[in-house]
Amino acid sequence: MHKQSSPQVHGWNLYTPSQRIIRDRTVWTKVQGILAPLQFAVCIISLFLVVRYLSTGEGYYAATVSIIIKSFLLFLIMITGAIWEKVVFGQFLFAEAFFWEDVVSFFVIFFHGLYLYVLLAGDFSPTTQMSVALFAYFLYFINAFQFLRKLRLARQTDQKTAFLENEVSK
Repeated sequence: MHKQSSPQVHGWNLYTPSQRIIRDRTVWTKVQGILAPLQFAVCIISLFLVVRYLSTGEGYYAATVSIIIKSFLLFLIMITGAIWEKVVFGQFLFAEAFFWEDVVSFFVIFFHGLYLYVLLAGDFSPTTQMSVALFAYFLYFINAFQFLRKLRLARQTDQKTAFLENEVSK
């Protein structure tokens, strides 16, 4: 694990200098940068389809397919995100900088998996299926907010670091 001091933003060390370099150079950062907005867009579309189904009773198939696609993207981004954490922080999950994001991610994964179980079991009504999906999406949006907040903190840290490096080099 990388144990160096780094500039603090709001008292939080997000990355050490070596972790920042690794983060910026690894292909996994680019993969996350592609998958995260793609998953978000699919979630917005799927949310619309689920709400449409629940309010009109129409479009069950489209809503179901969209939830399956969203679940697949979630599982994919979780796997690649774990690899990213391993590359940047030296451990697959629960790195200090992203501990709570990972905790909430497991709830998000659980409820997406529960949706797939409810769908495949065949013992649950379409309304129950869609309700489970909506709760999974609610948790996903909380988790997305956590990650967006960390992205913002990382950018602030990077700006502060660049400013300090510029001041030192003058």
